[in-house]
Amino acid sequence: MAKYLAQIIVMGAQVVGRAFARALRQEFAASQAAAEARGQAGRQSAAASSFTGMTLQEAQQILNISTLKPEDIQKNYEHLFKVNDKAVGGSFYIQSKVVRAKERLDEELSIQQQHQTKPPDQQQEQQQT
Repeated sequence: MAKYLAQIIVMGAQVVGRAFARALRQEFAASQAAAEARGQAGRQSAAASSFTGMTLQEAQQILNISTLKPEDIQKNYEHLFKVNDKAVGGSFYIQSKVVRAKERLDEELSIQQQHQTKPPDQQQEQQQT
C-alpha cells in the first residue's frame, strides 16, 4: 500500500513539474514575441525593466505620471521624495521605491532619445537583425 502511495506522489510531482516547465517556456516565448514586436527600443526597455526590477508602468504609477515628460518626472519625484523623508515621518521603503521609479523612467527616456536620434536607415538595419 505504501509503495503505491509513493508511486502516486512521485507521478503527481512529475506531472506538476512538467506543467510548470511548459508554462515557463510559454511565458518566455510570449515575452520574446512581445519584445520582438516592439523592436530594438522594446528590447532595450525590457532589459532596463529586468535590470531595475521595475516595469515602466509600475514606475509611472509610483510617480503618478501618464506621459514621459522630464519636467513632470522631476517635479513629482522631488515632491514624493520630500514627503516620504524619514525625518518628517515618511517611509524609507516608499522613498526608495520613488528613487527606483525615477531611475527607471530616466532610463526609458534615454532609450527613447537614442532611438529618435538614429537616422531612419540605421533603425531599419537594426530591426532586420
